[in-house]
Amino acid sequence: MKILLTLLMLGSMLFASKADFLHDYKQAIEIAKKENKDIYMLITSTSCQWCRKFEAKTLSNPDIIKLLKKDFVLLALTRDVDYIPSQYKAKRVPKHYFLTSKGEVIYAFLGYWSSEDFTSFIEDVKKKK
Repeated sequence: MKILLTLLMLGSMLFASKADFLHDYKQAIEIAKKENKDIYMLITSTSCQWCRKFEAKTLSNPDIIKLLKKDFVLLALTRDVDYIPSQYKAKRVPKHYFLTSKGEVIYAFLGYWSSEDFTSFIEDVKKKK
């Protein structure tokens, strides 16, 4: 029973973090242009433990999602599943891209980051614009 409850809680956390994310690059570009926003694109893979940790710890933080949603269209792509344009290298994941609505890279970095560190990256991106 404890295992079932734990799985349900973990599943709801992942669903909550993923619920705000698009999974189609072209659709994200269209929406970003329409809403005059930039794009935050997260590239993961199905077998990446650091990706799952980032999703479960950092992206489950409502303050992070709120901060991202204010200025960015959210896009999450899985390397082994989704279409990813060839100009975005993702040999190692999680890979984070902040893009203009034209798909130009504003800022890119790799790895798992805590909420505090990831907030710092978001603020750096805003300064680069």
